[in-house]
Amino acid sequence: MENGLLSFFEKNSIYIVMFIVLVVWFGIFLFLNNTDKKLKVLENELKEKYNE
Repeated sequence: MENGLLSFFEKNSIYIVMFIVLVVWFGIFLFLNNTDKKLKVLENELKEKYNE
């Protein structure tokens, strides 16, 4: 089992790196999307406050 797993990692290392990069990009996308939603809420609150 251990030898087979190491062999898999050695032969398919590019796919492992690509998967890690994909996960990082997905995390960045989620973070930016969440931040954008929070900023929109704050902008709307400020507009309402200054329009009163």
